[in-house]
Amino acid sequence: MEPKLESPTAESGTAGYAVVRALARFLLVLFYRRIDVVGEENVPAEGGLVVAANHHNSVVDAMLLIARLPRRVRALANAPLFGHGLIGPFLRLVGALPVHRRQEAGTDPTRNAALFAATTETLRRGGAIAIFPEGRTQAEPVLLELRTGAARMLLAAEETPAWPPVTLVPVGLVFNAPGTFREGRALVLIGPPVATSDAVELARSEPEQAARVLTDELSTALRGLIVEADDRQTLGQLRFAEELWRGEGGEVPVDPAGRVAWLRGAMRGYRLLLERAPAQVAAFRQRLAELVADVERAGFGLAGLARPATPARLAGRAGWEAAILLLLVPLAFVGIVLHIVPYKLTGWGVRMLKATDEEEATDKIAIGLVLFPFFWTLEIWAVLRWGGLWAAITFLALLFPAAFFALGWLDRLKRLRRDIHALASCLRDRELPVRLLERRRNLAVEIRELASLVPEEWPELQDLRRSR
Repeated sequence: MEPKLESPTAESGTAGYAVVRALARFLLVLFYRRIDVVGEENVPAEGGLVVAANHHNSVVDAMLLIARLPRRVRALANAPLFGHGLIGPFLRLVGALPVHRRQEAGTDPTRNAALFAATTETLRRGGAIAIFPEGRTQAEPVLLELRTGAARMLLAAEETPAWPPVTLVPVGLVFNAPGTFREGRALVLIGPPVATSDAVELARSEPEQAARVLTDELSTALRGLIVEADDRQTLGQLRFAEELWRGEGGEVPVDPAGRVAWLRGAMRGYRLLLERAPAQVAAFRQRLAELVADVERAGFGLAGLARPATPARLAGRAGWEAAILLLLVPLAFVGIVLHIVPYKLTGWGVRMLKATDEEEATDKIAIGLVLFPFFWTLEIWAVLRWGGLWAAITFLALLFPAAFFALGWLDRLKRLRRDIHALASCLRDRELPVRLLERRRNLAVEIRELASLVPEEWPELQDLRRSR
């Protein structure tokens, strides 16, 4: 069915948007261990607004914008999603706008003409549009070439000058383990508005050139908010290198935005070093990969090598974790029993769908959104039938706390398993922690030596070198 473009003046959708926003916030907080939002002050309180973000995590990206931006936004979504049995109704509730890609629009130019008419009206009335100008989602840590849609929408709205002018705000979405339940982290980094006045002026005589100029400005702004790497393996090794540097006393910003800036500067230095010392860089990457594999195999983890592990220390920590787990096992058991079936079925469903990396989180959330309420309904019905009304009310009140309690308990169980694994490795080879720690320190020295090859125009790495 062809999605309908609703008037942006309709207020009837306010309640629906609030419900979807609250649900998105709940699901994201449940799925991700941590979500940070930086730069909310860059979003104007009123006036037309175009929010443009990078796109690496499928529908979750739009959920983050809806859930975390301080203003209501009309997100643009691929038209086929409006026909999706689960996602489509939510898109309509939040007033999303369908985008027809070339293969969907065919030779009918009116299909996206209606979209531009809707965005122009929304922006002129002081509303906000959210768009992913890359045009598609993909998992690699790079920014694809931007399409000119965001620029053209803004320029179309500015054909009749409005006050305040339409604002273009770039948003960088940065993830760590984006598809991993309760282990992933997300950062919504809202940058300063992109200057648009020159492009608006140019559009009066050269509209196509103006759209390209503004798109280039937007691309530069987005690159300044994310961490780009050649591939996910390189980005992962960069994060390990950061851990090495921090563990040996190197200064790395602790705030999310500062950390992204540090990683971005380190990646620029890495690319320069590939040209100046490719053999050294390749050898360092090989040794780093080997160290990471060895510490993970031993159960220590890079962070756990800040000081040599000893059997006594590991046994003490494992004993403490085991005592807490045993004490809390009755409460955790309730939460696990109530949720284990939909949890396992969700994982099975995602594997059956064979989702791509950028779709993994979306599929887990979507399948869970169906299965968990279904099983909760069955459980509440069973308690109501055999226990009565008050038993059902009590059960409902305990259902969600039990789930979160079980998640915390399982996190502790995972730490206990890792500690036991590390203890066994340490007992088999008492010198293993010392050798791994020495390799870690040697690699930290190599990082400093590589940083010394970076010329002064790269201040991020030079600051790191001087901090030693």
